[in-house]
Amino acid sequence: MTTAELTGAALGERVPVGGRFGWLMTIYRYALVILLAAVFVFPFVVMLTTAFKVSDEIFMAPPELLPRTWTLEHFANALTQIPFFRFLTNTIVIAGLSVLGTVLVSPLVAYSLAKLRWRGRNLLFIMVLATMMLPPQVTLIPIYMMWNNVGATGTILPLIVPAFLGTPFFIFLIRQFLLSVPDELIEAAKVDGASEFRIYWSIVLPIARPALITSAVFQFVWAWTDFLYPLIYLNDEESYTLSIGLYSFLGQHGVQWGPLMAACVLFTLPAFLIFLVFQRYFIGGIATGALK
Repeated sequence: MTTAELTGAALGERVPVGGRFGWLMTIYRYALVILLAAVFVFPFVVMLTTAFKVSDEIFMAPPELLPRTWTLEHFANALTQIPFFRFLTNTIVIAGLSVLGTVLVSPLVAYSLAKLRWRGRNLLFIMVLATMMLPPQVTLIPIYMMWNNVGATGTILPLIVPAFLGTPFFIFLIRQFLLSVPDELIEAAKVDGASEFRIYWSIVLPIARPALITSAVFQFVWAWTDFLYPLIYLNDEESYTLSIGLYSFLGQHGVQWGPLMAACVLFTLPAFLIFLVFQRYFIGGIATGALK
């Protein structure tokens, strides 16, 4: 440190980290972030540009990132060679009902674990956390046998009912957020004569909106992109989701990279737009849950 920096530190002034070479560290950090972002974005860019290339340019040597001739032919083929809109409707129904179940049930359980006093509350919370530690492959066969015994396999019920029973991860996330709600605010509402449900609906839920939006975005993306569970439970092509539909398209028509990339773009776009619109709430909810 120079004499001027020592004097500034003694007077309580902020000394730049790294001294005179701090700008080098700043450039290094930004360069590293840009490099990592480029690594993750590059496959998406290749998928997007391939969807707009004519077939002769897809395997051109040497390869070119941007198409010389832009075309929408592959999108038309993707929409006609598979029942895209039926698969899209099925996916929207499953994802929408899953989100609805998540925002209705998980906050109720989280509120009871965070703000209500009852015997066994902490034990139940530990059990909720314990279920998060089990890999889904461990419970896959027993759960499938349970749904098969009640005759629900081949329907969308196994894909949407679990969301209406509470998801441990979202219960944990919302509970951690609700711990930041002052108890004095709830006590004041009780003094004014508000019922428990009125407190939950009019006070707690508006405050917990970032956590609710975060849970909804997570659930939507999970349900939208899920491949394993629709593959296991859906047997009829009429009820296929987009992920299963794209897989069947690949098996029926071979590797037609142009239409396949176009279908993947259409499949990815809704989840990307959802995240883009609710990014502020998403990051805020995650940050608040992490701090708690």
